[in-house]
Amino acid sequence: MITKHTASNGVRIILEKIPSVRSATIGIWVGTGSRHETEKNNGISHFIEHMLFKGTATRNAREIAEAFDQIGGQVNAFTSKEYTCFYAKVLDEHAEYAVNVLSDMLFHSIFDQTELEKEKQVVYEEIKMYEDTPDDLVHDLLSEASFGSHPLGYPILGKEGTLETFQPDDLRSYMNDHYRPENIVVSIAGNVDESLIETVDHIFSSYHVNGCKPNFDVPEYHYEKLARKKDTEQAHLCIGFKGLSIGDEQLYPLMVMNNVLGGSMSSRLFQEVREERGLAYSVFSYHTSYKDSGMLTIYSGTGADQVEKLSSTILHVLDDLVENGLTEKELKNSKEQIKGNMMLSLESTSSRMSRNGKNELLLGRHRSLDEMIKKINEVTLSDIHQLTKVLFTQDFSCSVISPKGEIPKPLKRSTI
Repeated sequence: MITKHTASNGVRIILEKIPSVRSATIGIWVGTGSRHETEKNNGISHFIEHMLFKGTATRNAREIAEAFDQIGGQVNAFTSKEYTCFYAKVLDEHAEYAVNVLSDMLFHSIFDQTELEKEKQVVYEEIKMYEDTPDDLVHDLLSEASFGSHPLGYPILGKEGTLETFQPDDLRSYMNDHYRPENIVVSIAGNVDESLIETVDHIFSSYHVNGCKPNFDVPEYHYEKLARKKDTEQAHLCIGFKGLSIGDEQLYPLMVMNNVLGGSMSSRLFQEVREERGLAYSVFSYHTSYKDSGMLTIYSGTGADQVEKLSSTILHVLDDLVENGLTEKELKNSKEQIKGNMMLSLESTSSRMSRNGKNELLLGRHRSLDEMIKKINEVTLSDIHQLTKVLFTQDFSCSVISPKGEIPKPLKRSTI
């Protein structure tokens, strides 16, 4: 059962008690990411994520790391397009201690100039590492092809040119605008009771900043086809279709359809591209939902001399899906697989914390597992057939990173 409490300043606290475990995961979710940035400060959300580990008024960077090591806990953070999360997984008896350390990082980080300059070098290296990973980089290129100059097209890590301009006051100003109490969710899952809500409320209710709610522009989907030349062994390919927002009821048919398309080893893309034709080691599809938009992505990598054959094969699989739809067997198997994966994933306190935090931050509501299973069971072949005709008969974006740096001929057509 999920308990929700809103502090007097607007911070939302979500707790799911799981008596059968001996751990607790605490996550602080902030509704800001790269889509809330500008061209000049792109990367600042991610950089703040790093800097909150670099020292507070009472703990230096080493002491923050040791604070969790000494209790056998784990601490980490991540930044996405629309949110940032700082979280810790600890034994249930250390849950209150973890809340105190995480809140110290959030409220009392000092952004020391020396630490800031050192951390810039760390993020520079992270950007270089990303540049050396073309199967990741091609997804960033697809975001640019799909969303153009809209912030959803920005890289989460930012760029070296923007990163080098950041100063402590820039970080404080950005946090003042975006780390507003009503934009923060504290999500807790594990073997803890509601007394922990009182602790969190006591700590977080005194937090106040003067920032104002920023404008939130709905993106226009672009259908660009971008290629980048890079000395790689493989050609890396992404195809993107305009998808659904996080609150869209059609997400359930989309989940079932995507699982058949490229979500598992028995999927059509995996079987046709890898098993039947041996064109790629890795091929898959996935859907990303944002507050007001979404994108379905197909990725694969192959030898540079096979990229046109790979592209044609992927388009053939999509043509067949639009023309003939799913079989009854595929529908049934996909539903069972999704339900199984969903239930298995919720055995972890970390996954429950993440699910609840994200739902509260982006949707403001929580569906029970039974409600979600009911929605999946209700999906019909007709639902999926209608959805595929909408998704895959429109134009698409694509990105390619390869030794030639060219868009494969089959992908130069604008519709499936």
